[in-house]
Amino acid sequence: MPRCKYIKWQQRYWNYSRKRRKPKKERVAITRGLLKLLQKLLEELATITQQLNASMPEKYYRQYAIIEKVLAQQNFKFTTGQSPEDRIVSLSKSYIRPIVRGKETKAVEFGAKVNKIQINGISFIEHISFDAFNEGTHFKSSVHLAQSLTHTKAKIVGADAIYATNANRRFASSNNIRTDFVRKGRAGKHEHQRKQLAAQIKKERATRLEGSFGKDKQHYYLNRIKARTKDTEILWIFMGIHVGNALEIGRRMQNKAFKAA
Repeated sequence: MPRCKYIKWQQRYWNYSRKRRKPKKERVAITRGLLKLLQKLLEELATITQQLNASMPEKYYRQYAIIEKVLAQQNFKFTTGQSPEDRIVSLSKSYIRPIVRGKETKAVEFGAKVNKIQINGISFIEHISFDAFNEGTHFKSSVHLAQSLTHTKAKIVGADAIYATNANRRFASSNNIRTDFVRKGRAGKHEHQRKQLAAQIKKERATRLEGSFGKDKQHYYLNRIKARTKDTEILWIFMGIHVGNALEIGRRMQNKAFKAA
């Protein structure tokens, strides 16, 4: 067995974590020691593997590379005090990134972020990523996707307040698209009609689109994804959303046949 102080540092960390008051000086010392211990263990593991002269499974080298990257990121954060780019927060799911949402109950969330559009109650994924992105920049691509799916020009679009940028407003105005964005500037000649249309669009978006997120999570288990790989997790999300679409289409067909009878 290689000589190391793993048990000693494990006990020191336990003693530190149980303290109610954690001084900065002690936290720095604990962090420095743990980083040095991890560096030593990786070097010892590489030495043992080289001495055995054996071919290890591909998963072993992949996990070893992930741990090396985590060590480099933590050393960068320890020396500079800045958070590294693409910070790894899970060894088993190295593709997951922390996404700051600013919610009261969950300030930070982990998992895929989806920009979803809905056409007459049927949902489609416009963009999916495990990295944080600004969905407001996907307004144009969302409109183009809807037009390519329906082969018609979009006339009315409802979107959240984050989409109401100047660029998106100019795009909507130049293409004669009515939105529920809050008006900027002086009121026009038909301000009363505009407010009524915007209120109706906002109501439809809140009940249909926003409600579909909760339904997908609760009824199709998108809040309990147990996939172990990135591709499987993306497939799980696609299947959950489109199974909901299939059931919605089936209900509509059944109601139509019932009314015809």
